[in-house]
Amino acid sequence: MNVDLTRTASTGSSQKIHTLSNGFRIITEHMPGLESATLGIWVNAGGRNEAESENGIAHFLEHMAFKGTDTRSALDIAEQIEDVGGYLNAYTSREMTAYYARVLESDVPLALDVISDILLNPTFDPAEIEIERGVILQEIGQALDTPDDVIFDWLQERAYPDQPLGRTILGPGEKVSAFQKADLQSFIGTHYGPENMILAAAGAIDHDKLVAQAEALFGTRVAGAAPALITASYHGGEVKVEKDLEQAHFALAFEGPSYTDDAIWAAQLYSGVLGGGMSSRLFQELREKRGLCYTIYAQAGAFADSGMMTIYAGTSGDQVADLALVTIDEMKRAAGTITQAELDRARAQMKAGMLMGLESPSNRTERLARMMSIWGRVPPVAEVVEKIDSVDLTALQDFGADMASNAAATLAQYGPVSDAVDLDGITQRRKAG
Repeated sequence: MNVDLTRTASTGSSQKIHTLSNGFRIITEHMPGLESATLGIWVNAGGRNEAESENGIAHFLEHMAFKGTDTRSALDIAEQIEDVGGYLNAYTSREMTAYYARVLESDVPLALDVISDILLNPTFDPAEIEIERGVILQEIGQALDTPDDVIFDWLQERAYPDQPLGRTILGPGEKVSAFQKADLQSFIGTHYGPENMILAAAGAIDHDKLVAQAEALFGTRVAGAAPALITASYHGGEVKVEKDLEQAHFALAFEGPSYTDDAIWAAQLYSGVLGGGMSSRLFQELREKRGLCYTIYAQAGAFADSGMMTIYAGTSGDQVADLALVTIDEMKRAAGTITQAELDRARAQMKAGMLMGLESPSNRTERLARMMSIWGRVPPVAEVVEKIDSVDLTALQDFGADMASNAAATLAQYGPVSDAVDLDGITQRRKAG
């Protein structure tokens, strides 16, 4: 199965990069034929940049960004973007926080002005802090009531114990309840320097005009020196929480490569073969042949200095033990029997997914920001394709063998799991002949 990439989604587009004297980076990609654009500022600061006492503050800060500036109220911020038919949002991850908008071409200057205002001039009104604190505490409560959300937080905590990368993004309620204006200002002062920001835009974008506006808005900001990240250390472990739920939720992870490790390409392809779709091995064996679950998938996640290969499934309490053992058996079987056809299919899915995503200015903007953060440049599509194509069958099987037998494991189970197999049982199954 082949995907013709001689013509790619980037045909006709043009990328341009500019760095201000204080380190603030601007990257744009003009996409012919579009009348809209997505633009935003990505800050290299997320959950893993927090001190233990600050756990949850990056996410709290993201919420407060829309609550008013020196010249705009919270309603002004919403109305000025929505009055022109635009969309404004933000998110916090473990390594980044993003503030972005989608608008028509003529409204790009307005969108950048609003985004810069909420980053540079937040008021952090105490009354608004209290209101948003309540909203975030409700969000935490909702997450705790959502099994297939909370189980991944538990998995992360066990994989990276007692370190920033293992803490939840939302933070614990007791810490969120204590944050004040000074705490938010301190985090901004430490982590929101211009050298830590990337302005990315794609679609109907005039690069030179955007650079000129960014220079006026950010050019006088003084560069700082954010603290170095605490290096991730994958340990593994397990958590089992029994609760009266309809389904038992099962999440199993193994230490994987970081996104700067060339092995990430084998990890991505392996996750596709193992649990990337309806034709994948886990889906076919556990759902289609055995009826052990409704949902099952595998994914390869990566950070700057570590990564996790994760398998998730939901099943009944009386079948969760079988599901765990069959999953390990299927991983061991796959290690030596992955076929060239399976590799080709996973390769085609990965390439097609990348190219389909690049047809969206929002996805393209996200890619620009992330690649700049990781590499300091945006690798051409052809270069990424070459990396994907460089993984041969032997490399894929070797990666699968390591996941099945050697990589450190983490297990999280939630719901009617009294009869579930524990991590020792999974380890024994992995070592069995």
